Amino acid sequence: MSEKKRIVVKLGTSTLTHPSGRLNLRKMEKIVRALADLQGKGNDIILVTSAAISAGTAKMRLSERPSELRMKMAIAAVGQARLMHIYDTLFSEYNRTVAQILLSGDNVDDEAKEKNLSNTFEALLEMGVIPIVNENDSVSSAEIEVGHHKILGDNDTLSAIVARLTHADLLILMSDIEGLYSADPRQNPDARLLHEVHELSPAIMQMAGGAGTLRGTGGMQTKLAAARIAMDAGFDMVITNNKRVENLYDIVEGKPVGTRFTKIR
Repeated sequence: MSEKKRIVVKLGTSTLTHPSGRLNLRKMEKIVRALADLQGKGNDIILVTSAAISAGTAKMRLSERPSELRMKMAIAAVGQARLMHIYDTLFSEYNRTVAQILLSGDNVDDEAKEKNLSNTFEALLEMGVIPIVNENDSVSSAEIEVGHHKILGDNDTLSAIVARLTHADLLILMSDIEGLYSADPRQNPDARLLHEVHELSPAIMQMAGGAGTLRGTGGMQTKLAAARIAMDAGFDMVITNNKRVENLYDIVEGKPVGTRFTKIR
């Protein structure tokens, strides 16, 4: 694992926001510092981010997320600008340059567009730029109305597709859970954390719980879907808790953190 060079890190809404729904700037700064440091060690870094709607809701001083789809899409546009401003400011503190890539389903299910997208990623990474990726919620409602598109619809899946597209070595999903448990740890005190998964058997798939937090769209089901993409494509995927940002270093070094999905080669 010490030879891994290209790393995709996905940050969920629960990682990026306080319980109030506002952006957690302290945690964002810690994550940015770690990613800048990992790039300084010679790794290519790609960041897949959530929280555009949360950021837009706070920016517009709304008491809650809009319920009407067109308003959600508009708020996502406001929030995406806010997110990129913050990321650009934070990464600039460590002399890193970032780029924004917004994707929709037709960008990755059309061969010509996929090739162009892959070339763009390669060019950015060759220049030492950190691509920051999100679904284009202003023109695609796939993530807002989860499951309505055959390809995208949540940023767990999106991050796995990006990792496959860029021939990544490792995908890290930072979330508010430790990893995959044998049962729901909130309901079963005997539930045990699985540190390694080598096959997505029916028994493993049955361990997936329901939806994620109130501020996000993902859950264990979407993470296992991402794991299937990862394992089919031949790269490792790790689910880790966002409370300890230093886990990123341990994961890159191959230490047993969270749940690692990897095929026995």
